[in-house]
Order: sequence, then structure tokens, then C-alpha cells
Amino acid sequence: MTAAIRFDDLTLGYDRHPAVHHLDGEVEAGTLLAICGPNGAGKSTLLKGIVGALAPLSGAISLSRVKPRDIAYLPQAADIDRSFPIDVFDVVGMGLWKRIGLFGGFSARDEEKIHDAIAAVGLRGFKRRPIATLSGGQLQRMLFARLLIQDAAVILLDEPFTAIDSKTTSDLLDLVARWRAEKRTVLAVLHDLDLVRRHFPQTLLLARQTIAQGRTEAVLTPENLLKAKAMIESFDRQAHACERAA
Repeated sequence: MTAAIRFDDLTLGYDRHPAVHHLDGEVEAGTLLAICGPNGAGKSTLLKGIVGALAPLSGAISLSRVKPRDIAYLPQAADIDRSFPIDVFDVVGMGLWKRIGLFGGFSARDEEKIHDAIAAVGLRGFKRRPIATLSGGQLQRMLFARLLIQDAAVILLDEPFTAIDSKTTSDLLDLVARWRAEKRTVLAVLHDLDLVRRHFPQTLLLARQTIAQGRTEAVLTPENLLKAKAMIESFDRQAHACERAA
């Protein structure tokens, strides 16, 4: 299969302090991949690097036959400003901005797509609800609706099921399964390992560098999980960006 995303000696970090070290490997097109690891493992940092929000300290991220406009990114719910005076319809419609521009108007066909996406995530009748009034589960449904209308080839999800109810989680997992059936490439940062084992056939286990990648049952072993935990506990948070050994 063709690689959708390739990492070549990739190091990412903040203020020259590395958060992900010398990552090599690839993600095949159409893969449903969970990114797991202890807190501080660099999982969210990796997604920011893929989407282009964070430039590499060294190495590179290559996208094969995928343009930046073909990537949809769902940040953590905590990163969403719920006090902003905007309603569900307009937030979902923001998924079209790469095509119509920030100040472009919606066509009748665009409005139909927005209505369909809102209905598809179980929020029919919510289109004019201010986002400040939404529950955590309703907010996440709305954000998944925005992903739907982006119609992206690569979808990045950062902790998409954290602090939401089980019914919402189940419904959103159905959408993830739909994306997999459509051969889209989906990467999701997840902490619930039981959920990963049930729904994600491939896993990347990170601890600021790759511990293991491949079939989920072969990656999420007790030995690998202990290794990841030990590596995070021993990491020097003041370390400078390092060079690959010759």
C-alpha cells in the first residue's frame, strides 16, 4: 500500500526542547491508527507536526499525494473557546473555509451539506444553538460534523472521546468506522487502551520516540507499555535537540 504520511528522522519540540525524537516510519493510506503512550509522550505534538502547526526541529514529515487542504484536524476539546458567540451551524460551516475562504458565503448546496452533517452526528434541531450551551458530548458531535464536511483524505483526532458519554462515544466511533470503510487515513490520540484494542487495528506506541508500531495486539503488550512508562520517567525535560548518532 502507498504511504500517506512518512516520518524521516523527525524531531519536534518547543523552544528547542525536543518532545518527539528521531521518529522514522510511515502510515499507510487508509490506515486506522491509534497513537498511544504515557502523558508527555509527544502524541499531540506529533499531530501538530503533521498538520503543519509545528515545524520540525530536524528531519521531515512527507505527505504522499496529500495536500494540506486534504487534512482535517480535531484538537482537544479543551482547546476550544466555548465563550465565543457562535452557533452550531456556523462552526460546522467552518469546515468549508479551505474551499470558499474565510469570508466566502455559503451556497444552497453548502447549506445542505452543513444540515446533513449536523443531522448525521445526531444534532438535528441544534443548528442555531450557541456553542456555550452545549454539553461536552454535543460539542464533540458538532466538531465531528465539521470534520464530515471537510471530506478530507487524512483525519487527525486528538483525544476525541475524552470526557464524553458512552452513547456519544459509540456514535462517533461509528463515524470513524465509516471513514475507514471509505479508505480515509485516520490517526487518533487515545488513552483508553481497551477502546483501542476493540476498534483500532493499528497502533503507534510513543514515549517521545517509537516504542512499537504495527498490529495493535502486538504493540500494546505489557512489556512495551512498561518500557514506554520507564522511558518517560527517565526523560530529561531540559534536554537540547540532539543529533542522530553516526
